[in-house]
Amino acid sequence: MSANLFKSPIFSAGRRALRRLQFDRWTLVVISIALLILAPVIVVLSSIFSDTGAVWNHLATTVLPTYIFNSLWLMLGVSAGVLTIGVGTAWLVTMCRFWGSRLFEWAMLLPLAAPAYILAYVYTDFLEFFGPVQSTLRDLFGWSRASDYWFPQVRSLWGAIAMLTLVLYPYVYLLARVAFLEQSVCTLEASRSLGCTPWRSFIKVALPLARPAIMAGLALALMETLNDFGTVQYFGVDTFTTGIYRTWFGMGERIAASQLAAVLLLFIFGLIVLERWSRRQSRYYQSTSRQQQSSPYQLHGWRSLAAWVACGLPIGFGFLIPAAILVQMAIANATATFTQNFWQFASNSLILASLTAMLGVIVALVMGYGLRLRPTAGMTLAVRIASMGYAVPGAVIAVGVLIPIGQFDNTLDAWMRSTFGISTGLLLSGTITALVFAYLVRFLAVSFGTVEASLSRIKPSLDDAARSLGHTPTKTLLNVHVPLIGSGLVTAAILVFVDVMKELPATLIIRPFNFDTLAVQVYRLASDERLAEASAPALAVVVVGILPVILLSWQITRSQTN
Repeated sequence: MSANLFKSPIFSAGRRALRRLQFDRWTLVVISIALLILAPVIVVLSSIFSDTGAVWNHLATTVLPTYIFNSLWLMLGVSAGVLTIGVGTAWLVTMCRFWGSRLFEWAMLLPLAAPAYILAYVYTDFLEFFGPVQSTLRDLFGWSRASDYWFPQVRSLWGAIAMLTLVLYPYVYLLARVAFLEQSVCTLEASRSLGCTPWRSFIKVALPLARPAIMAGLALALMETLNDFGTVQYFGVDTFTTGIYRTWFGMGERIAASQLAAVLLLFIFGLIVLERWSRRQSRYYQSTSRQQQSSPYQLHGWRSLAAWVACGLPIGFGFLIPAAILVQMAIANATATFTQNFWQFASNSLILASLTAMLGVIVALVMGYGLRLRPTAGMTLAVRIASMGYAVPGAVIAVGVLIPIGQFDNTLDAWMRSTFGISTGLLLSGTITALVFAYLVRFLAVSFGTVEASLSRIKPSLDDAARSLGHTPTKTLLNVHVPLIGSGLVTAAILVFVDVMKELPATLIIRPFNFDTLAVQVYRLASDERLAEASAPALAVVVVGILPVILLSWQITRSQTN
């Protein structure tokens, strides 16, 4: 009797309804997370309609044109630099063979380890009037004054473009190289058989096919360019990020700062729309898979030397020289750099990065699994919105986080005073909680992309098998999926960890009082021209930044051997 009851249509319908209820619970959780993550962006955009009186008119007539002009020139210069270096070196190491080409395949990623602001501090000290380069030139040629010779000014708009180009070209290089690796051998061989030289094959065939990947890498590089604060502030280049910081802390105008953040956010959205519009009518298809790789071009003589120099210079200027200078400075000033304060700042950075990495992986796992359970249009939209934070500069997110948190603290404090006569003070403003939340908004896309890719490799039949054995979706996630994607979760945690360690704008604005990180300490010491003391924390940030480079290099090597 009981067996027949369990097999009855009524019981089956009830079980299906319960399962749908569980799915709806996951949907509710994912949508709630998406709305929470989107809240800072909504706050910033809504500030456009706020009335700031004469403050905004003053900004619009004095400094806003400068912010727009410098930001545009910065984007144009970085675009030209990262496209030239990234695409050119990706083609060389993928389709050509020369001495050291195998080494360059992964070494081209090394500049990712060094934030642009660290390169700015290092090269300023290295190339200034009393630095080793100019001092050596004066000794060699007998010059005694600055008027005796001309030397390029590092602390300028063009210097900022150079620093950002050196650390951001790997975005274009990585995606362009993957696109070149996946291109059909038949297409390239056909171009050769029709008489195309290697250069014409690159221009007419390979480059158009790789355009979507190249544009995606360029978009990432430009988003990081607009997010940069330390480099442009140190070089005296007024952009939106420096303007937001100066308006917030210098003028004490939070609404005006949020309106500047809104204009910067519109820049970002415009960048994304422009990238999509530029290839709206283009379609890129491959007729075959990459089971057979095209025979590489063998370079000899001066061509091999030119290829080696083209790949070696970005690595040298983007990583090897700055790293060597930092190591030398840290060793020479060990007693002044490796102090108790250094270890305290390292501990603060470790706490923030570890906490954010753990929460970021958990949130990404919930979102990714919720999308797997309910791949509806609404769920997909919610997930994509929640993972768009990486496109939003840290200064914008900081403004969007602090304004509602400050309003909540003030409202709660006023209510507690009027009701109970007790002041609660600031519960969330200027706390680790607010800072970690800003990090989550900014870097959730990093962890979600990795987790989603890992989940997509698990066959849906495993979910069906687990449910047939009586497992709920939650138990299926914990007992089946998490063990299978353990390496992906670790990778996601490492990527978020490193990004938090290097983040500067959001940390500067939101950090608790007397709670500095390694990145903030580097910025403060360098701003005070105490570059020797900044060498140890800067070197620590660079060393930590090597972790994702190792991961990416390992993944590239594994994909080639499979």
